[in-house]
Amino acid sequence: MPKNPISASSPASFEQAMAELEQLVAQMEAGELPLEASVAAYKRGSELVKFCALQLEKVDSQVKVLEGDMLKPFAGEALKDHSGADE
Repeated sequence: MPKNPISASSPASFEQAMAELEQLVAQMEAGELPLEASVAAYKRGSELVKFCALQLEKVDSQVKVLEGDMLKPFAGEALKDHSGADE
């Protein structure tokens, strides 16, 4: 039985949060946790998912700022329209 699968502290990084989340999922899937611990693990996992999503949003915003106007939607349809083929 694991010592304490649920950590109350905030993860130091995205990578640390993902590693903890993977560990929690593995324990839950293996059936290693009693019911109460499973509920606590689920709650902690939800917190970790929110943390990771927030980190990804922050990075996405930073990339958009760094790239500026260079980010354009994929023009796959426009390429087809200008291929010169008559239908």
